[in-house]
Amino acid sequence: MKHNLDKLSAIFNRYPQNRESLIAVLQDIQKEYHYLPEEALQATAKTLDVPLSKVFSVATFYNAFSHYPRGEKIIRICVGTTCHIRGAHLVQEQLENRLNIKAGSTTKDLKYTLETVNCVGACSQAPVVIVNNKYYGHVKVSDAKKLLRSK
Repeated sequence: MKHNLDKLSAIFNRYPQNRESLIAVLQDIQKEYHYLPEEALQATAKTLDVPLSKVFSVATFYNAFSHYPRGEKIIRICVGTTCHIRGAHLVQEQLENRLNIKAGSTTKDLKYTLETVNCVGACSQAPVVIVNNKYYGHVKVSDAKKLLRSK
């Protein structure tokens, strides 16, 4: 998949052109493109004068970096024990049906990515759904539509 990489130069210009900037640059690329396109990793290696193998090593080491296109909205459903007992699986099914994807996938229009996480440490609010890092507690199946509209 080819991307418009025009925004990369603005990202590179924010930081010193050296290996110490690597993680910050990758974070900004992830934020801009919602994942790390291979072409962007190659440009990063060249611009920061870092071996491509080092760029790939850092990019694959951290779970925060994605190597596949992700949606504008990242929806994470906690499926830890407490959330599961309190109906997270039903919320997951409803979101999967509404989005017509399974957890771990992204919609074709790149608007939504649906993921499950093992525990978010908010058991008193179970079940918990996180939309772009905003936490929603005591989520019911009937809340699915509202979650998709949330910002």
